[in-house]
Amino acid sequence: MTLQQLKYVTEVADRGSITEAAKSLFIAQPSLSAAIHELEEEIGVTLFLRSNRGVLITPEGAEFLGYARQVVQQAALIEDKYIAHSALRQRFCISTQHYSFTAGAFVELVRAQGGEAYEFILREGKTYDTINDVRTLRSEMGVIYMCRFNEAVISKMLREANLIFSELLAAKPHIFVGRNNPLAAKERVTLEDLTPLPCLTYEQGDQNAFYFAEEILSTLNHEKSIKVTDKSTIVDLMVGTDGYTISSGICPSYLRGDEIISIPLEVDELIRIGVITHRDYRPTKLGQMYLDILHRVVGGLKGD
Repeated sequence: MTLQQLKYVTEVADRGSITEAAKSLFIAQPSLSAAIHELEEEIGVTLFLRSNRGVLITPEGAEFLGYARQVVQQAALIEDKYIAHSALRQRFCISTQHYSFTAGAFVELVRAQGGEAYEFILREGKTYDTINDVRTLRSEMGVIYMCRFNEAVISKMLREANLIFSELLAAKPHIFVGRNNPLAAKERVTLEDLTPLPCLTYEQGDQNAFYFAEEILSTLNHEKSIKVTDKSTIVDLMVGTDGYTISSGICPSYLRGDEIISIPLEVDELIRIGVITHRDYRPTKLGQMYLDILHRVVGGLKGD
């Protein structure tokens, strides 16, 4: 087993394709395939399942990749410090569901680093991908939510992935609407009030089970439904249509100013948003800094 082989498998995992990984590594595809095959033979583990659409990581491969990424990252730090003779470039990556406060904390982290060398990555995406990123150590931590409906399924998934959930905040459900929405003047709304309006949700791709929805009450039927993948799009739809989305009520003032209104929703539910990490996780300097900023940002926001 060589460091080069470990770099190869992590690149294939990140690209999802041997062809694309070969291009980024500037090597021939047959050479890359052969190197991976040799590694699989040596360790007795099938890392990837090949198909016409790319590669899929096997459960055993995901576990191996967790260790491989740590080795590759530590090697990169050594090269930066002792071989390249450059300033140590700090690295930090987080995966999260679509929350504005996680992005706000990320902005503060970037500002706090000033002119220091760094590589930061913020992945906003699907629930399953967020969990999988942390499971494979593609990201240092993730931010997701749980509620009464999905808690058993998500908790089981986290346990099997050797991940833990640390609660960040608990909030009563609210709806987000534009200031011109028919419900904007209400102090509280009911599910019946929402019936004639378009429901805005985040699309979850192949992992489209109700348990992976980013919004509570995911099993409800809606006469009008709009699914998106991008946070700015859902904000545009709230402002430009009568659509609504259900969330925690945590809405930073810088998110479209006073164009977005948060209204309590009268349902017997509780939204628990938390940070997921590996069970044996020890925060890096940047990871701890981000967690501290995240707690402060959340503490300074108003939810009902």
